[in-house]
Amino acid sequence: MLDAFLTFINAHKIPLPQDRTLLTVSGGIDSVVMVDLFSKAGLHLGIAHCNFGLRGEESEVDELFVKELAEQYGVPFYTKRFDTAAYARDRDVSTQMAARDLRYAWFEEVRRQEGYDYIATAHHSNDAIETVLLNLVRGTGLAGLRGITFRNGALIRPLLFASREQIEQYAAIHSLRWREDSSNQSTYYRRNLLRHQVVPVLRQINPSLEDTFQLTAERLRAAEALLAAHMKEWQQQAVRTEGAVLRISIASLLQATEPVYRLAELLQPHGFTYQQAQQIVNTLEGLAGKLFQSPTHTLVKDRTELLLMPTPLPSEEVLIEESSTMVQFGPTLFSIERLARPSQFQIATNPHTATFDSDKLKYPLRLRSWRQGDWFCPLGMGGKKKKVSDLLVNLKIPRTLKETIPVLVDSQDQIVWVAGLRPDHRFRITDQTTHLTLMTMTQGHFPPA
Repeated sequence: MLDAFLTFINAHKIPLPQDRTLLTVSGGIDSVVMVDLFSKAGLHLGIAHCNFGLRGEESEVDELFVKELAEQYGVPFYTKRFDTAAYARDRDVSTQMAARDLRYAWFEEVRRQEGYDYIATAHHSNDAIETVLLNLVRGTGLAGLRGITFRNGALIRPLLFASREQIEQYAAIHSLRWREDSSNQSTYYRRNLLRHQVVPVLRQINPSLEDTFQLTAERLRAAEALLAAHMKEWQQQAVRTEGAVLRISIASLLQATEPVYRLAELLQPHGFTYQQAQQIVNTLEGLAGKLFQSPTHTLVKDRTELLLMPTPLPSEEVLIEESSTMVQFGPTLFSIERLARPSQFQIATNPHTATFDSDKLKYPLRLRSWRQGDWFCPLGMGGKKKKVSDLLVNLKIPRTLKETIPVLVDSQDQIVWVAGLRPDHRFRITDQTTHLTLMTMTQGHFPPA
């Protein structure tokens, strides 16, 4: 099995002999075998163990066992205890989901702090089969059918080549000790129900189930990559981004094969379901104005495009100090740059960038949602007043999109910029301007600290 392990690693072109890998070890047979294989192969490893505190004394014994395992192999040991039940309760998620979120966040924290190149989990081929079956039961797309992949960023799964039976045989041959999780025998959990009652039936039908599945999964991964390349090429023609808004051409959807699938792939990262994509496609030849919503985004059918935008946060307001260089308003980042006016300077024509005379700005500035009654003096109108609501009507901004447009105001609540649309004449650059303030809006979020 050691030879098969090394062959599998080499086939995926991961330089484990030179790099450091953090092994996630529960104390069960799979993770203990993974530790032994890494050690016998002479690879650089450390061991990380999570104590979720869900099984009382069992959890404590598991932690002690893994600590002693690390001492036995002479490798670094990292452990952390979590109040998993409280985390699940506070976020209204299942205990299993809470444990998953907690462990992967902590593994990544340890990897960065301690200088590891990879995080390795002990998933094997039977886990991959069970994952696909679970996805099928829940409902899935092509990605759900390919199962567990070998690598996802810094996360690797070096035992995917092996079946549970092969792992058990290896542990027996090498007299390895491990901890048995009592919850693994319970069919209360859906994965265990599949493991104990469904997979054995499938193996009766096909004794080579694991080998067959690996081949099928590989073909599905290839098909997914091919389809993704085709989708990317189509999106370059059919989709464009303006600030926080994704614009999808209705004509491109109607003329394409499988428009529901294409739209579902575009919308899935934003919380929309496949059923919603079906409903949206059914409205494409109807009147404009139809709305669809996910937990985080709103899609509105305009005349020629579908407009996808983050659902605005109510009553949001962001303060900008004179020292600020970047702020976030909802889903949009505003970067701020201050500089002396160069001898050769050309004002940007990009509507998502605005340039102001720094000396005319009265701090603190604020970003807020526009309000009925707001007025300003649009640049290019010689200082004449105009209501923001009239500007939005004149520019034919869809009703739902109007709600997402912020305004930049100064300390006296004078509008400096209707963000992404028009700056105000009163804060414009003139021949007397000596210092500039540039503001640029982009869709995104601050990286986690």
